[in-house]
Amino acid sequence: MAKASPAADSASSMEGAAHEYAIVVDGGRQYRVMAGQELEIDFRHLPAGSEVVFEDVLAVSKAGKLTIGKPKVKGASVKAEVVGLVQGEKIYVQKFARRKNYRRRTGHRSISTKIRIASISA
Repeated sequence: MAKASPAADSASSMEGAAHEYAIVVDGGRQYRVMAGQELEIDFRHLPAGSEVVFEDVLAVSKAGKLTIGKPKVKGASVKAEVVGLVQGEKIYVQKFARRKNYRRRTGHRSISTKIRIASISA
C-alpha cells in the first residue's frame, strides 16, 4: 500500500467543517492562525499567561464558510495566550575598511513573543 505524501496529508487535514482559521494582521505582517496553534510575533512586554487580542482580522473561515472583510471583518477577533519570550538566531554584523586596519564584529539576537491561539470569534 502506497503512503500519501506529506503535502496530500496537509491538504486533506484542511478539508471539512471542523477546520477553522483566521487571517490576522500584526506588526505589518499577516498570519494565518488556527485554534491551538503556536507562533512567534514581534516582542511585547507581557508576562506569560496574559492575553493578546487581535482586532485586525482580514478573513475568517468557520464551518466551511469563508468571510472576507472589506478590509476587516466586523466584530471578529482572535484571542491568544502568551506562552513566553523567545530569542532568535544570532545575527553577526561585520564592518570592514580595507587598508585601514579597521574590523568590527558584533552580534545581535532579536527577542520575540511566543503565543498560543485560544479562540477565533466572528
